[in-house]
Amino acid sequence: MECAFGDVCAFGESALEVYKEMLLLYLEEGRRQINTHCADLEPWQIIGATVITTLGAVWIKGFLFQQESLRSRIKKQCFRLIRKIPFIGATIQSQLDKALDDMSASLCTLKEGMSYTKQLPAKGLSQSQVLDKIREYETLNDVEWEKGCVSGAVYWGDESLTNLLVKVYGDFAWSNPLHPDIFPGVRKMEAEVVRMACTLFNGGPNSCGTVTSGGTESILMACKSYRDMAYERGIKYPEILAPVSVHAAFDKAAHYFGMKLVHIPLDKKTMKVDVKAMKSAISKNTAMLVCSAPQFPHGIIDPVEEVAKLAVRYKIPMHVDACLGGFLIVFMTKAGFPLAPFDFRLKGVTSISADTHKYGYAPKGSSVILYSDKKYRHYQYFVAPDWQGGIYASPSIAGSRPGGIIAACWATMMHMGENGYVEATKKIVSTARKIRNEIRKINGVFVFGNPEVSVVAIGSDVFDIFRLSNALTSKGWNLNTLQYPSSIHICCTVLHTQPGVADQFINVVREQVAIIMKNPKEKTTGMGAIYGMAQSIPDRSMVSEISRGFLDCLYSTEVPKTSNSHMNGNGKAH
Repeated sequence: MECAFGDVCAFGESALEVYKEMLLLYLEEGRRQINTHCADLEPWQIIGATVITTLGAVWIKGFLFQQESLRSRIKKQCFRLIRKIPFIGATIQSQLDKALDDMSASLCTLKEGMSYTKQLPAKGLSQSQVLDKIREYETLNDVEWEKGCVSGAVYWGDESLTNLLVKVYGDFAWSNPLHPDIFPGVRKMEAEVVRMACTLFNGGPNSCGTVTSGGTESILMACKSYRDMAYERGIKYPEILAPVSVHAAFDKAAHYFGMKLVHIPLDKKTMKVDVKAMKSAISKNTAMLVCSAPQFPHGIIDPVEEVAKLAVRYKIPMHVDACLGGFLIVFMTKAGFPLAPFDFRLKGVTSISADTHKYGYAPKGSSVILYSDKKYRHYQYFVAPDWQGGIYASPSIAGSRPGGIIAACWATMMHMGENGYVEATKKIVSTARKIRNEIRKINGVFVFGNPEVSVVAIGSDVFDIFRLSNALTSKGWNLNTLQYPSSIHICCTVLHTQPGVADQFINVVREQVAIIMKNPKEKTTGMGAIYGMAQSIPDRSMVSEISRGFLDCLYSTEVPKTSNSHMNGNGKAH
């Protein structure tokens, strides 16, 4: 045996020597060929060719490997060129201008006799005059949200709670958490809001967080923290791995912070993120994993437990976006609707965002971003130690913040108490599930996945679902319109738990679907047609252009030229 092994070793050594000799021969031949080709070149030519080749290689690498794919960039460039063709470009632009004019007319039309204030009054108005003006502005609203005809938007609206919030906000209207030495009461309230939220999400003694201005800021802060962590770990191009159903605030965070958002597909039946696809997408650049609990479009809770295991296995931070239903899911077990773990009970979950101004029933402009450990929150902070104005440090995006909002948020949580939240959760979830179960019985429509919380999304394989959206709008119901796939959803709030509201909604859906089913292939008109068409436009820059026009309209103080054609006898836009 020793002899045999010895022979094998000797053979291996001799083979290795042969490979070395062959390699040296190839290198020598390569050197000779290069020298031969360069023999007639002057040194400056060799240096110049080397510089040009290097720069070209760097340019090609930069062109091919960008955050936006090569295919997407080529597609955009093709559409830009098409729009420069005189006749085609002019036609497209005229259609865009018409869409923007129609939008302006619907958004900016005033009642008869109204005008925009464009400069300060020469003499200040008395308080009674200001209040009269306010009442005039209130008459512009013709959506009856108080009756529960709106999806989401207003989550409580209770008059007694409103009175409390107005009083508390008034007491702290001039306070600013930027100056904790001047306003120690607000500092204490913010700390308590965060601690109460950490407790609700089963955070340990090291859990922490901050109050933010809303869900978008909470999400931005988590992404910023994990981006900076990634930089520290040597990741130059940090990536966010998130379901395609995740909130668009993650797109905004990626855009703001120079990250890449990698969208993970959903299981088409459950509408939950595909965990296997997320695992396959993990790379050396992955900075964070994301799940929603629940997600906005269809109200589905992603498989947080399974993704949390990936986070632990690959040592990647994981964020759970509970902005929409966070202050429902933490009370659902006590309300009689048990859920699988989704919070800090899971080792892999390192941060959670939840909006106190939704089902926390606090005033608009308040949310919390929570972390399992203080080490994550430290990456969120901004500190400028060398500023001439002194050492500047802020916990989130804003410097000065409205102490009145924090005080009102604290007051809401204290006023509601666990019993108040549990009771409200019981009503809302029961109502949502009633709507879900009854919609499933209607021929011609279906419910996406198995929504467990407050959102019920409706689709159809028989007719254009936007026809139903139009029909419901004509009956006074204001629902959310969704895309990819086309659908609509209702987000249930306390207002929908009022007697008869859910039954009214179910009945109107049943009636309108029955009418549509008589001619299911009929084309959609109005806003439904526009929304449906927007999905089919391959040049998404056109959709972005219209969207920017919409945002411009929000700040317009000009009465649209076409407003007369859009007004009815009362001066309201159709």
